Amino acid sequence: MTNSVDISDFVNATLTITATATPYQNFSVPLIIGDSSVIDTTQRLRTYSNLLGVAADFGTTASEYLAATVFFGQSPTPSQCMIGRWARTATHGLLHGATLTPTQQLLTNFTAITAGSFHISVDGTGHDFTGINLSTALNLNGVASLLQTAIQVTFSGATVIWGSVNQRFDIISGTTGASSSVSYGSTAASGTDISTLLGLTSAAGASAPVVGMAAETPLAAWTALAGVSNQWYVASFAASTQPATADYIAIASATLASSRKRMFGVTITTTDCLDPTNTTDLATSLQSLNNNRVYWWYDPLNPYGVMTMFGRAATVNFNASKSTITLAYKQAPGLTAAYLTETQFATLKVKGGNCNVAVNNGAVMIQPGQMADSKWLAGTKINGTWFDEVHNTDWFLNEQQTDVFNALYTTTTKVPQTDGGSNSIATVLGKGCAKAANNGMIGPGVWTGPPIGTLETGDYMPTGWYIYYPPISTQSDADRDSRVSVPFQEAIKLQGAVHQVSLAITVNR
Repeated sequence: MTNSVDISDFVNATLTITATATPYQNFSVPLIIGDSSVIDTTQRLRTYSNLLGVAADFGTTASEYLAATVFFGQSPTPSQCMIGRWARTATHGLLHGATLTPTQQLLTNFTAITAGSFHISVDGTGHDFTGINLSTALNLNGVASLLQTAIQVTFSGATVIWGSVNQRFDIISGTTGASSSVSYGSTAASGTDISTLLGLTSAAGASAPVVGMAAETPLAAWTALAGVSNQWYVASFAASTQPATADYIAIASATLASSRKRMFGVTITTTDCLDPTNTTDLATSLQSLNNNRVYWWYDPLNPYGVMTMFGRAATVNFNASKSTITLAYKQAPGLTAAYLTETQFATLKVKGGNCNVAVNNGAVMIQPGQMADSKWLAGTKINGTWFDEVHNTDWFLNEQQTDVFNALYTTTTKVPQTDGGSNSIATVLGKGCAKAANNGMIGPGVWTGPPIGTLETGDYMPTGWYIYYPPISTQSDADRDSRVSVPFQEAIKLQGAVHQVSLAITVNR
């Protein structure tokens, strides 16, 4: 081969791939917390993109499905929800077998077994099962029934099921609590081994055994689910037995204290929230927390009606033009109208609630779209928060934080600690502000807040936003040595929304 000089002697090129920007938090995913045993306490939660997926796992009568029906029933349709497990009662230890392929599911694989065997431990006690005859099985449910009969001779109450959805065999201990368990299957001392055929071994792909656990409080379930995933934003319960008032209060407080921005929704089905003389009801208790992270919905017929509020809010695309909404005047598909007297509706608003109210002109709509900290006087909201304000500002804060972080994270050199560096950060912040102006969150108006930089109280803000940062020369030596930026301040003017109109008509002749 002829020798040649390498091109790098003349052009020495290097390639650097910048870091991938970190994603934004998703502000459109709710968490439905239920107590069905479909999801075990190791997996804890699943994600669903439509109601059919929920029905496949839970059927059409479970509380989780009924809540998902309200959520996905919105128009436009939300794109995603999560369902999490609350161990309301002590749980069983269990083993999920491997998902079997169509070939592995052929019934002839099992009916050929007349003297099968395998070893398994239940609740810490191991046993060899031998002489298992599967030749009479008519289907895979029949295989599971024959296995259960064999196992229950030794382990009373243990069950074996064939799950057609997950296409696997599950073995469930007959006991509950922390000592309840089922091990992987393995080969017995004698007989024709069927542990692999059943998908019960680790090598075959069986999931890690799930150990039982004692009953947990709703707060413990919420805390566990918060630790499992950062992807959900709003939590609501949909269980066969709903939490008590004290549990709701505890979770509302935990939501407020959470370092990650979240909300908590509660449905109230009792009419005490409509009684202005009742000050011990759940509605009053939630309002007394002065907590802008919790909201409640009155519906005497649907215990999961609160899902309609976030179901509608979840359809907001913050990247689109004029996309932000107010929940007031929106529809609650599938929910029965609340026919309230003027006093009852006024009481509901005063206690910080929401409902699908019927109006005497035939309209039925969500009203008023507020958080539980809201307070009213003589028909005027004097304090508290609107739902869309919390939703929008949570998105905006995350947008700004993530954008600035990615500016620091993806640069191949650095953001210098100079006025130019500060200006580059301000430019990044400005892009987020422009996006908020585009989607309708912020808009022009008079600044009524305190002075910031050159912005004075009473100044008109033509863009709806203003960013201030001082010169780098004002920075302390300590901050400069610590590589901290100068402080950035933003003034944001929310567009708000019109909920009521005052109209005076004068007629002259």
